[in-house]
Amino acid sequence: MSDLIEIRWHSRGGQGAMLAVRTLARAVIKDNKYAQGLPEFGPERMGAPIKAYNRFSTQPFSLYCRIVNPHVVVLLDPSVTKLVDVTEGICADSKLLVNICLPPQEVRKKLNLKNGKIYVVDATRIAQETLGRPMPNTPMMGALIKIV
Repeated sequence: MSDLIEIRWHSRGGQGAMLAVRTLARAVIKDNKYAQGLPEFGPERMGAPIKAYNRFSTQPFSLYCRIVNPHVVVLLDPSVTKLVDVTEGICADSKLLVNICLPPQEVRKKLNLKNGKIYVVDATRIAQETLGRPMPNTPMMGALIKIV
């Protein structure tokens, strides 16, 4: 793990994004590194769009704010793209991990994304087949670890 890695999650309430953010932060801390898992939501109801953030580093850091230029954007539910600009702040070397069963080039076209690298995984199907529930957070955590 190099310097500071910043990850922004987009999801809907109830899809497990906050559990994923907390779980990843705890795992990184157990690996004797520094981590943070932050929510950005208010009293939204189940199904409302939410954002959450992770920061990981080998060095201590003292940032406690939203992530503006993420290294990675994780999109648990592609339908939030109708309500939120998930590509905001993406740079040329950013990565976008999307829970979808479409090829990366089609996702790029749908999002009108010029920068960044796109990774896709059908996490909802994987979760349904393995867990018996459509909770994409666990397969997406695995995919995120692979690309970071």
